[in-house]
Amino acid sequence: MSTQPKYQFYATLLDAYEGYIHSSEIYRQYWGFSDDPPKSEEEFEQEQYQRLLDRINRVPFDSEAADRGTAFNEVIDCLIQNKKSDKMEIWSDRDAGMIAACFNNRTFGFPISLCKEFATYYQDAISQVLTEAILPTRYGDVLLYGYIDELMPLSVHDIKMTGKYSSGKFREHWQHIVYPYCLNKSGNHINDFEYNIVVITKNGYNTYTEQYAYVPERDIPELTNHVEGLIRFLEQNRDKVTDKKIFNDLQTEI
Repeated sequence: MSTQPKYQFYATLLDAYEGYIHSSEIYRQYWGFSDDPPKSEEEFEQEQYQRLLDRINRVPFDSEAADRGTAFNEVIDCLIQNKKSDKMEIWSDRDAGMIAACFNNRTFGFPISLCKEFATYYQDAISQVLTEAILPTRYGDVLLYGYIDELMPLSVHDIKMTGKYSSGKFREHWQHIVYPYCLNKSGNHINDFEYNIVVITKNGYNTYTEQYAYVPERDIPELTNHVEGLIRFLEQNRDKVTDKKIFNDLQTEI
């Protein structure tokens, strides 16, 4: 008889936990050599702690950068599928060489050449694919899930838009492990993963790619260890968790 998982985590929640447990390293990377940092290391760690709790509790937040990324993803999905959006208004300004999208009362413009580059690359893709699987842990089963931006026949793709980029920026993210893990568990043995990155510059946009290969023997133990750490954090802060959907068994405590 199958049992319900005790927890359910989405892929980017694991990224928020990653940021929290490595807050000291991140702080030193940005302000370690500053004589007048804008905040102390303790203040930064508290910010990361609160950011993780807010993500767990699904606290709404307003972010122009996040809206821009959402708008770009929707433009690409509509081009791939040759359809109109039911989420936002999208139109083409050929004179300006731009495709515009209005989302959350914000209007964003993307070069037609950039949009065509991505849409052509993903011409055989299925967009926004929900993938999920059970991960066994010492604390019980966890349902891992997430939406794949673009699923190709032989590879998984996640679109990132950022204002700053350095090589390997997304190495510590978890989509390139969680999504292949879930696909493999459902019988789809797709192990190649790409972050397809758009970097906003003063003169427009640059594009980069980070490629990763999923290796179960290496990645599953790391994934399990990370998920178990997040479970311990949840249980230690259970009184601060207001969105109980993350717990499938409300009586379980560690």
